[in-house]
Amino acid sequence: MTIEDLPVSGVLATIGATPIVELARLDPHSPFKTFAKLESHNPGGSIKDRSALEMLRDRILDGRLVPGRSVVVESSSGNLGIGLAQVCGYHGIRFICVVDPRTNRQNIAIMRAFGAEVEVVTDVDPATGEYLPVRKRRVRELVATMDHAYSPNQYANPLNPRAHRTTVREIIDALPRLDYLFCATSSCGTLRGCAEYIRAHHLPVTIVAVDALGSAIFGPPVGGRLIPGHGASVRPELYRDGLADIVIRIDDLGTVVGCRRLASHEAIIAGGSSGAVVAALDSMRDHIPPGATCALVFPDRGERYLDTIYDDDWVTTHFGDVTHLWRKPEMEAASC
Repeated sequence: MTIEDLPVSGVLATIGATPIVELARLDPHSPFKTFAKLESHNPGGSIKDRSALEMLRDRILDGRLVPGRSVVVESSSGNLGIGLAQVCGYHGIRFICVVDPRTNRQNIAIMRAFGAEVEVVTDVDPATGEYLPVRKRRVRELVATMDHAYSPNQYANPLNPRAHRTTVREIIDALPRLDYLFCATSSCGTLRGCAEYIRAHHLPVTIVAVDALGSAIFGPPVGGRLIPGHGASVRPELYRDGLADIVIRIDDLGTVVGCRRLASHEAIIAGGSSGAVVAALDSMRDHIPPGATCALVFPDRGERYLDTIYDDDWVTTHFGDVTHLWRKPEMEAASC
Protein backbone atom coordinates (compact mmCIF):
# COMPACT_ATOMS: atom_id res chain seq x y z
CA MET A 1 0.00 0.00 0.00
CA THR A 2 1.32 3.44 -0.93
CA ILE A 3 0.61 6.71 0.87
CA GLU A 4 -1.77 7.59 -1.97
CA ASP A 5 -3.90 4.58 -0.97
CA LEU A 6 -4.14 5.46 2.73
CA PRO A 7 -7.71 6.42 3.69
CA VAL A 8 -8.90 9.93 4.51
CA SER A 9 -12.31 11.07 5.69
CA GLY A 10 -14.56 14.09 5.96
CA VAL A 11 -13.67 17.23 4.06
CA LEU A 12 -10.13 15.95 3.45
CA ALA A 13 -11.57 13.25 1.21
CA THR A 14 -12.54 15.98 -1.26
CA ILE A 15 -8.92 17.00 -1.92
CA GLY A 16 -8.01 16.29 -5.54
CA ALA A 17 -10.19 15.28 -8.48
CA THR A 18 -10.46 18.96 -9.40
CA PRO A 19 -12.22 19.97 -12.63
CA ILE A 20 -10.53 20.70 -15.92
CA VAL A 21 -12.19 23.17 -18.31
CA GLU A 22 -11.49 24.35 -21.82
CA LEU A 23 -10.43 27.99 -22.23
CA ALA A 24 -12.10 28.84 -25.52
CA ARG A 25 -12.53 32.60 -25.03
CA LEU A 26 -9.01 33.79 -24.23
CA ASP A 27 -8.24 33.49 -27.94
CA PRO A 28 -11.26 32.32 -29.98
CA HIS A 29 -9.09 31.98 -33.09
CA SER A 30 -6.37 29.87 -31.48
CA PRO A 31 -5.20 26.98 -33.69
CA PHE A 32 -4.60 24.82 -30.61
CA LYS A 33 -6.76 23.83 -27.63
CA THR A 34 -6.15 25.05 -24.10
CA PHE A 35 -7.48 23.56 -20.87
CA ALA A 36 -7.16 24.72 -17.26
CA LYS A 37 -6.90 22.50 -14.18
CA LEU A 38 -8.83 24.42 -11.51
CA GLU A 39 -7.05 23.65 -8.24
CA SER A 40 -9.13 26.33 -6.52
CA HIS A 41 -11.80 23.64 -6.16
CA ASN A 42 -9.81 21.91 -3.43
CA PRO A 43 -11.51 22.53 -0.06
CA GLY A 44 -8.77 24.87 1.18
CA GLY A 45 -8.79 26.72 -2.12
CA SER A 46 -5.46 25.72 -3.65
CA ILE A 47 -3.22 23.01 -5.02
CA LYS A 48 -1.27 23.12 -1.75
CA ASP A 49 -4.08 21.09 -0.13
CA ARG A 50 -2.65 18.10 -1.96
CA SER A 51 0.84 18.69 -0.56
CA ALA A 52 -0.41 19.39 2.95
CA LEU A 53 -2.37 16.15 3.08
CA GLU A 54 0.43 14.09 1.56
CA MET A 55 3.06 15.41 3.97
CA LEU A 56 0.95 14.73 7.09
CA ARG A 57 -1.31 11.80 6.25
CA ASP A 58 0.96 8.86 7.04
CA ARG A 59 2.22 10.49 10.25
CA ILE A 60 -1.33 11.00 11.47
CA LEU A 61 -2.47 7.50 10.56
CA ASP A 62 0.53 5.72 12.09
CA GLY A 63 0.41 7.76 15.31
CA ARG A 64 3.54 9.87 14.94
CA LEU A 65 1.34 12.99 15.08
CA VAL A 66 -0.98 12.83 18.07
CA PRO A 67 -3.87 15.23 18.76
CA GLY A 68 -3.32 17.22 21.94
CA ARG A 69 0.40 16.42 22.05
CA SER A 70 2.07 17.00 18.67
CA VAL A 71 2.64 20.34 16.99
CA VAL A 72 3.26 21.00 13.30
CA VAL A 73 5.42 24.02 12.43
CA GLU A 74 5.90 25.32 8.89
CA SER A 75 6.91 28.38 6.88
CA SER A 76 4.42 29.52 4.25
CA SER A 77 3.39 32.56 2.26
CA GLY A 78 -0.23 31.46 2.52
CA ASN A 79 -1.65 28.54 0.56
CA LEU A 80 0.32 25.70 2.12
CA GLY A 81 -0.30 27.24 5.52
CA ILE A 82 -4.04 27.14 4.83
CA GLY A 83 -3.82 23.52 3.67
CA LEU A 84 -1.87 22.47 6.75
CA ALA A 85 -4.20 24.44 9.02
CA GLN A 86 -7.14 22.58 7.52
CA VAL A 87 -5.57 19.12 7.90
CA CYS A 88 -4.37 19.85 11.44
CA GLY A 89 -7.67 21.46 12.38
CA TYR A 90 -9.61 18.42 11.21
CA HIS A 91 -7.44 16.09 13.30
CA GLY A 92 -7.12 18.36 16.33
CA ILE A 93 -3.36 18.88 15.97
CA ARG A 94 -1.73 22.15 16.97
CA PHE A 95 -0.28 24.09 14.02
CA ILE A 96 2.04 27.10 13.98
CA CYS A 97 2.63 28.88 10.67
CA VAL A 98 5.55 31.29 10.26
CA VAL A 99 4.81 34.04 7.73
CA ASP A 100 6.18 37.47 6.84
CA PRO A 101 4.68 40.93 6.23
CA ARG A 102 4.00 40.16 2.55
CA THR A 103 1.50 37.43 3.46
CA ASN A 104 -1.93 38.88 2.82
CA ARG A 105 -4.32 39.40 5.69
CA GLN A 106 -7.00 37.13 4.30
CA ASN A 107 -4.65 34.14 4.23
CA ILE A 108 -3.70 34.78 7.85
CA ALA A 109 -7.37 35.14 8.79
CA ILE A 110 -8.24 31.83 7.12
CA MET A 111 -5.43 30.00 8.93
CA ARG A 112 -6.57 31.42 12.25
CA ALA A 113 -10.16 30.45 11.47
CA PHE A 114 -8.96 26.84 11.21
CA GLY A 115 -7.35 27.24 14.64
CA ALA A 116 -3.75 27.82 13.55
CA GLU A 117 -1.31 30.06 15.39
CA VAL A 118 0.43 32.54 13.08
CA GLU A 119 3.81 34.08 13.82
CA VAL A 120 5.00 36.97 11.63
CA VAL A 121 8.75 37.52 11.21
CA THR A 122 9.63 41.14 10.51
CA ASP A 123 13.38 41.01 9.94
CA VAL A 124 14.99 40.26 6.59
CA ASP A 125 18.01 38.07 6.07
CA PRO A 126 21.10 40.34 5.95
CA ALA A 127 22.77 38.26 3.22
CA THR A 128 19.84 38.14 0.80
CA GLY A 129 17.53 40.93 1.94
CA GLU A 130 14.67 38.41 1.91
CA TYR A 131 12.23 37.11 4.51
CA LEU A 132 12.30 33.42 3.52
CA PRO A 133 15.63 32.49 5.17
CA VAL A 134 14.42 34.15 8.38
CA ARG A 135 11.12 32.27 8.24
CA LYS A 136 12.89 28.94 7.77
CA ARG A 137 15.33 29.71 10.58
CA ARG A 138 12.45 30.54 12.92
CA VAL A 139 10.78 27.21 12.08
CA ARG A 140 13.99 25.36 13.01
CA GLU A 141 14.18 27.29 16.29
CA LEU A 142 10.58 26.41 17.22
CA VAL A 143 11.02 22.73 16.35
CA ALA A 144 14.24 22.56 18.39
CA THR A 145 12.66 24.09 21.48
CA MET A 146 9.22 22.42 21.50
CA ASP A 147 8.38 18.88 22.52
CA HIS A 148 6.80 16.62 19.87
CA ALA A 149 7.25 19.24 17.12
CA TYR A 150 7.48 18.38 13.43
CA SER A 151 8.15 20.51 10.37
CA PRO A 152 7.00 19.12 7.01
CA ASN A 153 9.52 21.43 5.25
CA GLN A 154 7.71 21.85 1.93
CA TYR A 155 10.91 23.10 0.29
CA ALA A 156 12.73 19.75 0.63
CA ASN A 157 10.13 17.09 1.49
CA PRO A 158 9.83 14.48 -1.32
CA LEU A 159 6.19 13.96 -0.33
CA ASN A 160 5.45 17.45 -1.68
CA PRO A 161 6.13 16.51 -5.33
CA ARG A 162 4.74 13.05 -4.76
CA ALA A 163 1.34 14.64 -4.13
CA HIS A 164 1.27 15.92 -7.70
CA ARG A 165 1.49 12.55 -9.37
CA THR A 166 -2.27 12.58 -9.01
CA THR A 167 -2.50 16.15 -10.33
CA VAL A 168 -0.88 15.31 -13.65
CA ARG A 169 -2.55 11.89 -13.85
CA GLU A 170 -5.97 13.55 -13.54
CA ILE A 171 -5.05 15.90 -16.41
CA ILE A 172 -3.86 13.07 -18.63
CA ASP A 173 -6.93 10.96 -17.87
CA ALA A 174 -9.26 13.88 -18.70
CA LEU A 175 -7.76 14.77 -22.07
CA PRO A 176 -7.50 12.64 -25.22
CA ARG A 177 -3.96 13.97 -25.69
CA LEU A 178 -1.54 16.32 -23.98
CA ASP A 179 1.29 18.13 -25.74
CA TYR A 180 2.20 20.99 -23.37
CA LEU A 181 1.90 21.29 -19.61
CA PHE A 182 2.34 24.74 -18.01
CA CYS A 183 3.18 24.79 -14.27
CA ALA A 184 3.91 27.77 -12.03
CA THR A 185 6.80 27.39 -9.60
CA SER A 186 7.35 28.19 -5.92
CA SER A 187 8.49 25.24 -3.81
CA CYS A 188 8.93 23.27 -7.10
CA GLY A 189 6.63 20.57 -5.72
CA THR A 190 4.08 20.73 -8.53
CA LEU A 191 6.70 21.05 -11.26
CA ARG A 192 8.83 18.20 -9.96
CA GLY A 193 5.92 15.86 -9.28
CA CYS A 194 4.40 16.39 -12.71
CA ALA A 195 7.75 16.18 -14.49
CA GLU A 196 8.79 12.98 -12.77
CA TYR A 197 5.47 11.31 -13.58
CA ILE A 198 5.63 12.36 -17.23
CA ARG A 199 9.25 11.21 -17.62
CA ALA A 200 8.66 7.92 -15.77
CA HIS A 201 5.82 7.09 -18.16
CA HIS A 202 7.74 8.29 -21.25
CA LEU A 203 4.95 10.66 -22.25
CA PRO A 204 5.61 13.04 -25.18
CA VAL A 205 4.70 16.16 -23.19
CA THR A 206 6.65 19.43 -23.25
CA ILE A 207 6.88 20.78 -19.69
CA VAL A 208 6.86 24.56 -19.36
CA ALA A 209 7.91 26.01 -16.00
CA VAL A 210 6.56 29.49 -15.30
CA ASP A 211 8.58 31.51 -12.81
CA ALA A 212 8.40 35.09 -11.58
CA LEU A 213 10.94 37.50 -13.04
CA GLY A 214 11.86 38.51 -9.50
CA SER A 215 12.38 34.88 -8.42
CA ALA A 216 15.70 33.10 -7.84
CA ILE A 217 14.62 29.60 -8.93
CA PHE A 218 15.84 29.64 -12.53
CA GLY A 219 18.33 32.46 -12.42
CA PRO A 220 19.21 35.69 -10.65
CA PRO A 221 16.08 37.66 -9.71
CA VAL A 222 15.33 40.72 -11.81
CA GLY A 223 13.76 43.33 -9.57
CA GLY A 224 11.42 42.53 -6.70
CA ARG A 225 8.11 40.67 -6.52
CA LEU A 226 4.88 42.39 -5.58
CA ILE A 227 2.76 39.26 -5.70
CA PRO A 228 3.41 36.51 -3.11
CA GLY A 229 3.08 32.80 -3.78
CA HIS A 230 4.73 32.74 -7.22
CA GLY A 231 8.47 32.18 -7.44
CA ALA A 232 10.87 32.07 -4.50
CA SER A 233 13.59 34.30 -3.11
CA VAL A 234 15.83 31.25 -2.53
CA ARG A 235 16.05 28.21 -4.81
CA PRO A 236 14.16 25.36 -3.05
CA GLU A 237 15.91 22.10 -2.22
CA LEU A 238 13.31 20.29 -4.36
CA TYR A 239 14.67 22.00 -7.47
CA ARG A 240 16.49 19.80 -9.96
CA ASP A 241 18.10 20.74 -13.27
CA GLY A 242 16.16 19.49 -16.24
CA LEU A 243 12.71 19.39 -14.66
CA ALA A 244 11.37 21.71 -17.35
CA ASP A 245 11.87 21.63 -21.10
CA ILE A 246 11.13 25.37 -21.31
CA VAL A 247 11.36 28.07 -18.65
CA ILE A 248 9.42 31.33 -18.98
CA ARG A 249 9.77 34.16 -16.47
CA ILE A 250 6.89 36.60 -16.11
CA ASP A 251 6.95 40.05 -14.53
CA ASP A 252 4.30 41.39 -12.14
CA LEU A 253 2.45 43.31 -14.84
CA GLY A 254 2.19 40.19 -16.99
CA THR A 255 0.81 38.32 -13.99
CA VAL A 256 -1.83 40.99 -13.38
CA VAL A 257 -2.85 41.14 -17.03
CA GLY A 258 -3.13 37.34 -17.20
CA CYS A 259 -5.42 37.29 -14.17
CA ARG A 260 -7.59 40.12 -15.42
CA ARG A 261 -7.90 38.53 -18.87
CA LEU A 262 -9.07 35.31 -17.23
CA ALA A 263 -11.70 37.25 -15.31
CA SER A 264 -12.95 39.32 -18.25
CA HIS A 265 -12.80 36.60 -20.92
CA GLU A 266 -13.40 33.31 -19.08
CA ALA A 267 -15.16 34.46 -15.86
CA ILE A 268 -12.44 32.76 -13.79
CA ILE A 269 -11.13 34.59 -10.73
CA ALA A 270 -7.75 32.95 -10.19
CA GLY A 271 -4.63 33.74 -8.18
CA GLY A 272 -1.46 35.46 -9.29
CA SER A 273 0.46 32.39 -10.42
CA SER A 274 -2.46 31.42 -12.67
CA GLY A 275 -2.20 34.80 -14.38
CA ALA A 276 1.51 34.21 -14.89
CA VAL A 277 0.75 30.87 -16.53
CA VAL A 278 -1.69 32.58 -18.91
CA ALA A 279 0.96 35.17 -19.76
CA ALA A 280 3.46 32.38 -20.44
CA LEU A 281 1.04 30.69 -22.80
CA ASP A 282 0.53 33.99 -24.64
CA SER A 283 4.30 34.37 -25.05
CA MET A 284 4.47 30.93 -26.68
CA ARG A 285 1.47 31.17 -29.00
CA ASP A 286 3.57 31.48 -32.15
CA HIS A 287 5.62 28.41 -31.20
CA ILE A 288 2.79 25.97 -30.40
CA PRO A 289 1.78 23.95 -33.48
CA PRO A 290 -1.82 23.88 -34.74
CA GLY A 291 -3.83 21.02 -33.31
CA ALA A 292 -1.79 20.78 -30.12
CA THR A 293 -3.37 20.45 -26.68
CA CYS A 294 -2.11 22.57 -23.79
CA ALA A 295 -2.97 22.19 -20.10
CA LEU A 296 -2.44 25.01 -17.61
CA VAL A 297 -2.36 24.31 -13.88
CA PHE A 298 -4.18 27.11 -12.01
CA PRO A 299 -2.95 26.73 -8.42
CA ASP A 300 -5.41 28.82 -6.41
CA ARG A 301 -8.42 31.09 -6.31
CA GLY A 302 -8.34 34.85 -6.77
CA GLU A 303 -10.40 36.03 -3.81
CA ARG A 304 -7.17 36.32 -1.83
CA TYR A 305 -5.93 38.92 -4.32
CA LEU A 306 -8.99 41.18 -4.36
CA ASP A 307 -7.10 44.07 -2.74
CA THR A 308 -4.14 43.78 -5.13
CA ILE A 309 -4.45 42.17 -8.57
CA TYR A 310 -8.21 42.78 -8.84
CA ASP A 311 -8.19 46.24 -7.27
CA ASP A 312 -8.11 48.94 -9.97
CA ASP A 313 -6.54 51.54 -7.69
CA TRP A 314 -3.73 49.15 -6.64
CA VAL A 315 -3.04 48.25 -10.27
CA THR A 316 -3.00 51.90 -11.37
CA THR A 317 -0.68 52.85 -8.52
CA HIS A 318 1.90 50.26 -9.53
CA PHE A 319 1.49 50.06 -13.32
CA GLY A 320 -0.52 53.04 -14.51
CA ASP A 321 -3.68 52.81 -16.61
CA VAL A 322 -3.33 49.39 -18.22
CA THR A 323 -6.97 48.32 -18.47
CA HIS A 324 -6.72 48.22 -22.27
CA LEU A 325 -4.44 45.19 -21.93
CA TRP A 326 -7.27 42.91 -20.80
CA ARG A 327 -10.58 44.47 -21.82
CA LYS A 328 -12.51 42.75 -24.61
CA PRO A 329 -13.32 44.86 -27.71
CA GLU A 330 -17.03 44.96 -26.84
CA MET A 331 -16.16 46.26 -23.36
CA GLU A 332 -14.04 49.02 -24.88
CA ALA A 333 -16.90 49.97 -27.25
CA ALA A 334 -19.45 50.05 -24.43
CA SER A 335 -17.26 52.42 -22.38
CA CYS A 336 -17.00 54.97 -25.19
